[in-house]
Amino acid sequence: MPLCRLVSRLGLTAVLLAGVSGSALAQGSNLERLSQFKTTGTTEFQTVDQSGRRADQLRANLERITLPEGFRIDLYAVVPDARHMAVAPQGTVTFVGTRKTKVWSVVDRDRDRVADEVMDFAPSITFTVPNGPCFSRDGFLYIAEQNRVLVFPAAEFFFEGPDVAAFNVVAQGDLIPEDEESYNHTARVCRIGADGKLYISLGQPFNVFPPEKMDLYMETGIGGIVRINTDGTDREVYAAGIRNSVGMDFNPANGELWFTDNQVDGMGDDIPPGELNRATGPGQHFGFPWYGGGDTRTHEYATETPPDGLVFPEVDMVAHAADLGMTFYTGRMFPDRYRGGIFSAQHGSWNRTTPVGARVMFTPLNEDGSAGNTEVFAAGWLDDETGEYHGRPVDVAQLADGSILVSDDFAGAVYRIWYEG
Repeated sequence: MPLCRLVSRLGLTAVLLAGVSGSALAQGSNLERLSQFKTTGTTEFQTVDQSGRRADQLRANLERITLPEGFRIDLYAVVPDARHMAVAPQGTVTFVGTRKTKVWSVVDRDRDRVADEVMDFAPSITFTVPNGPCFSRDGFLYIAEQNRVLVFPAAEFFFEGPDVAAFNVVAQGDLIPEDEESYNHTARVCRIGADGKLYISLGQPFNVFPPEKMDLYMETGIGGIVRINTDGTDREVYAAGIRNSVGMDFNPANGELWFTDNQVDGMGDDIPPGELNRATGPGQHFGFPWYGGGDTRTHEYATETPPDGLVFPEVDMVAHAADLGMTFYTGRMFPDRYRGGIFSAQHGSWNRTTPVGARVMFTPLNEDGSAGNTEVFAAGWLDDETGEYHGRPVDVAQLADGSILVSDDFAGAVYRIWYEG
C-alpha cells in the first residue's frame, strides 16, 4: 500500500497540507518534519553489541532457568532496558520499548531465531517512557509513551533509516492532563482490538489515590483503560477501577480483553494478591481504590461503600510478584494444552520481606472462556538462597514459528523459549 494511502487512512491528510499545532509539533521539530516526509538531518544510530562477555554471561545465567520437559531457552538479543515488545507482521523485526528514551529495533534477517542486530528506532525523535509498542493487523506500529501516542505506518520496512514516517495519534500532553504526569506508574501498554480501536492502559500515580482525584480520574481514564479510534478520535473510558495495568491482550477466541494489574503496596507480605482480569465488555469497574487487589479492602477506603457491580479478578496471583506483560498463545509449536492459554510475566517483588516472582506464568482457559489453574512455566531468575535477581521478566510475545520471547529490563535482554518435544 503506498504511504500516501496509509496517511489518508489515518485521517492525517490535513496534517500534511497544513502542518500540526501543539507544543510537541512546534515549527521545525523533527516529528513535524517526519509527518511531512522531510529529512531531519539525523544520520547516526546507536547499536548494541550482540557478542562478547555480556552476551556470554546472559547465556550462562539462563542455565539457572527451569522449564517444563521438552522446552529450551536461550538468549535472543542483548537489549538494554528491554520492556514491552511488538513483533512486526513479517517477523523481520521486533520493536522493544523501554522506560527511558529508547525504542529498539531487534532484527532477525536470516530467520535463525537469534537477533542479528539491535539498533535504536527513529533516533531523530525524542521519546519519553516509550514503554508500549503494539501493531495493528495491517502493519501500523503504535508507541504509547508517558503522555503521547505516535504511529509509524511502515515501521517494519523503514526502520533501517534514521527518518521514518511518524504522526501523532494523541499529541504530547493530551493522553493525560499534564498536571498528572508522574515518575510513577506511567509505563503504558497498548493493543488493537477486533473493533479496530486502540486500547491504552493508564496507571494512576499513587499507591492509593486520594478522594479528591476520583472525578478527574474517572473522566480521563487514569486508573483504567481507554480506547480511541486509530486517528485519535472518539476517546472513551473502556474499563475503570484499575490500579496500574502494564499488560493486556485480547482473547482471539471471543475478543474479550484480559489484563494484569498490580496491587497496593505496604499492606503486608501476603496481601493483597496480584490480578489477572477479564473484561467482557465496556464500562466495567474492577474495584480499585476500594479494593487493593482481589477482595482485600484498602485502609484508605475501608469505611467507604464500594460501587455496585464490581468485577473481581479471574485469577488471584501471589502478592507483590508484579504481574506485567501477557499474551495469548496462538502458535502450533507448543503442545496442545498451551494453545489458547495465557503466558504472563512476573517482574518480581520490590517490597516483600522474602522476594517472590521473576518468572513466567501460564494460565489455561476453560471451555467457557474462564481461567483455569495458573502454574509456573519458567523460573530461576530469582535466587531463592540469596534473594538476588539475575533477571526480571517484563513481557511475553510470540514469534511466527510459535516460540515465545521474554523481555528482561534488569539484565537488558530478550530470551527465546521453544519446544523440542
